[in-house]
Parts: sequence; structure tokens; C-alpha cells
Amino acid sequence: MKIHYECFSCAANQCQRIVEMGTDDPELRKKGVIEAAKLMANINENSVPAVFGSEVFLGVYRAINNDDPFREYKKLSNRLAEKVVKDLEKEGISLKTALKLAIIGNVIDFAVGYSPERIEEDVRAMLNEDLHVDHSEELFEAIKNAETLLYLTDNCGEIYFDRLFIRRIKEEFPHLKIYIAGKEGPIINDATVEDLKNAGFEELGEVISTGTRIVGVPLEGVSEDFKAVFESADVIIAKGQGNFETLSEIKDKRVFYLLKAKCRPIARELGVPHGSMVCLRAR
Repeated sequence: MKIHYECFSCAANQCQRIVEMGTDDPELRKKGVIEAAKLMANINENSVPAVFGSEVFLGVYRAINNDDPFREYKKLSNRLAEKVVKDLEKEGISLKTALKLAIIGNVIDFAVGYSPERIEEDVRAMLNEDLHVDHSEELFEAIKNAETLLYLTDNCGEIYFDRLFIRRIKEEFPHLKIYIAGKEGPIINDATVEDLKNAGFEELGEVISTGTRIVGVPLEGVSEDFKAVFESADVIIAKGQGNFETLSEIKDKRVFYLLKAKCRPIARELGVPHGSMVCLRAR
């Protein structure tokens, strides 16, 4: 996916929030946004939003001397999401409901200014909503006939809903070899390999790194080890907007996108109303 006209202002707004979250020093904040402005001058019509944004954000991190400005936001998201998931599990969760919860969990996103304190209320409300695109039966049939599944995670907090979904997949399809991918290092509120291990994902599958801190899965920038897993996987579940932005143009039918269309460019690309939840197979 290439940039849309809204992507520039979105990145600029995120940079302001990054400096405000990352330092109390007004001079460092100013230094951070000046660095962001310089880097954003490199944008062009072929820029991929997730890649372009990541490069700008990492420049801001360096300018404000903070390599993980969202550390506390991620901890809060994880803590609140884990509690909600534990409460939901007591009610008994089917495989289809677990898939829907994984999509609902995608609402936990710093990029759209989401407040994690709203998780429980929002999750309960969205459980009553239908998926605007629902290719879940195709996904389950593909997994049934697969030997390997690669699960591309997105944000902290959200990962606890992913964990519930992967656990249900593992129970339903015990033959499956599962790889679960996180970022090599911190970038906004995305889940790193360390975050996944701390959340207990090693009990469900093999936790691997994309080999990069860039949001999503930019195939030209991932590690050779990750690329080997990606190329050999029978089914790929790609969570969130960043993974869609970096993979949508390869049109690989092994890929199923699970996300909430939280911004107008994504909704426009998908051809769905803004805010829709989708389980979409790449065509």
C-alpha cells in the first residue's frame, strides 16, 4: 500500500505525541520535531506508510535520546488487556469468537490515540458487531489442511487477544506447527519478541523476530531467517494495519488480514466503511 494524502499529517501528529510521551525537556521535544520534519521531507508517492513512518519515528527516538518512549503505554495496555481476556475465558470462547476478539483487540493502537483504559468497555460493545468482510471459514479450512502457520503480531495489549486465538487454534488443530513473529526492537507500541516471550507465547509456538524494527513486514528489510519462515509457511495470519500496508501488494492467497480499519486510507484500500472489522483473504 502506498501513501494516501492523510498519511503525512498522521505521521506528524504521531511525532508530536512521541516527543511529549518520550521526554519532559522542551528543548529535546523541539529537537525531535525538527528531526521529524527533516525526515518527512523524504516522502514520495511510492512511500509505504508503515515504512516511512517507522523511519521518521526512529529518527525522533534518537533525537530525544529515548529508545522506547512507549514503554509505560505498552505495559498498561498489556496489563489491562490480560485482565479482560482472563475474564472472557471464564465464559468459554469458541474458535470463531476468539478470531473476532483478535480483530477487536486491534483497536489498541497508539497511532490513533487510543486510550487503553477503554479496553473492557470497547471489547464488550464490539462483540455485538458483525465483521464487514468475513473469510474466517476459508481461514479455518486453510489451517485444517496446513502444516505450518505464521502469525504476524501487531500491538501490545492486542497480543493477549492473539494469545487467546492462537491457543484455540492449537486446541482445534494440534498437528499445526506455529510460528509467532514480533519486532526485533521497540517501535511505537508494536510487540517485540521480548514482549511475546513475557506474555507466554513460547508455550504456543516458536517465537521469532522479523529481524527489523520497522512496523509491519517490509520483505525487503526483514532477516533471511524470517524470510525463510515466511516463504515456507502454508498459512499466514497478518494482524493490524501495518502488516496490511507492507504486504497488501504481494497478493498472496496464503495471507489472511485480521484488522479494524481505524483510518480512512486503510478503509479506502479495503473498500469498507471506516471502523469496519475484517477477516480478509488476499486475492
